[in-house]
Amino acid sequence: MSGEKTDFIRFTGHRAFTERIVLSTLTGRPVHISKIRSSSATHPGLAPHEVSFLRLIEAITNGSVIDVSYSGTTITYQPGLITGTVAGVNAGAVGDVVEHTLPANNTRGITYFLLPLALLAPFSKAHMNVRFTGPGVITSATHLTGDISVDSFRTAVLPLYGMFGIPPARIELRVLSRSCSGPGGRGGGGVVELRFASQVRLPKTLHLNRRPGRIRRIRGVAYCTGVSASHNNRMITAARGVLNQLVSDVHVAAQYDPAPLVGDKNGAKKKIGIGFGLSLVAESSADGVLYSADVVAPPEGGVVPEDIGARCAYQLLEVIAQGGCVSNVSAPTLLTLMAMGSEDVGRLRLGREVLAREETIGLARDLKKFGAASWGIRDVDDDGETTDLVVSVKGTGVGNVGRKVA
Repeated sequence: MSGEKTDFIRFTGHRAFTERIVLSTLTGRPVHISKIRSSSATHPGLAPHEVSFLRLIEAITNGSVIDVSYSGTTITYQPGLITGTVAGVNAGAVGDVVEHTLPANNTRGITYFLLPLALLAPFSKAHMNVRFTGPGVITSATHLTGDISVDSFRTAVLPLYGMFGIPPARIELRVLSRSCSGPGGRGGGGVVELRFASQVRLPKTLHLNRRPGRIRRIRGVAYCTGVSASHNNRMITAARGVLNQLVSDVHVAAQYDPAPLVGDKNGAKKKIGIGFGLSLVAESSADGVLYSADVVAPPEGGVVPEDIGARCAYQLLEVIAQGGCVSNVSAPTLLTLMAMGSEDVGRLRLGREVLAREETIGLARDLKKFGAASWGIRDVDDDGETTDLVVSVKGTGVGNVGRKVA
């Protein structure tokens, strides 16, 4: 890199790490991130999940250059072309799938990797097929870091891609082995495969600023690994006791899996990823309006299934009460795709609490740094019935560089 003059977009700290790497990859603008946990005396620099994410980006792109300082507190990233899964080109590609292994000290749920991967997949040159394996795969929600489960990702996030002209029917998420967080929130031992076979030149302009409508049905998945299958029924009964008073159409599926066996340093195998949790998704009468909630038992235990079921039901009601057409789980995905779309103005209705979150405001600032226009914000025209806001986002027309070249 010596002798080259590259205009890096500069950031400090580890906040929104994946978001900034994704925006850099989509726009082709290199980034320089410094002071990553530089004040930490015990764990300075990049965390294991951030290092693993960088390796994933390197595996699905061609020509990316990643330089990390000796201490791990500074990184420079020059993005390459998003190639998807191409045998002989992508590191770790086996047939039509890139295999990515997560380390045992990973503390983030698998959706930490799936959410940014799904954002990059529509802009890849070929299909994006990635299988996550290893002792660090956690498919449940995470109690400590707040990641959503694979069930909420599949039912509350992936269907929204259809509004951008990306058919959800060509997106498949396979949960081959489930797992919860292991001791201390580290590791799980699950297996998950994402197959994204829908690439577009430009996402369609989104107009989701209508009334959110009324909740017509609630769906969900109760899951447990390595504990009694009766935990599922107890969670479902507690959740239905809250929700059936408000909505008659409530159906929650039960999923039981044995605890995964993971080898330790001595070669012996032990069970890990033991736990249980609940994912709920509410569907509105208005097309495309989804709300989700996720609650999982903490790794140290001490919580009964009835508490998890009731807590998840009340959390879902709180998310619905926030208003808007999307929850805080899916808002960053929609806003990013709107900014990457055609040079037209799209509109999205959000609740004030969702828009006021630090993550949403940070996304607006990061998008502007990467060349996107500022958002326009106004009150909805509902005669004072609600405090929702309409966010107007102008697309940058970046689109799929790989398809442009092809």
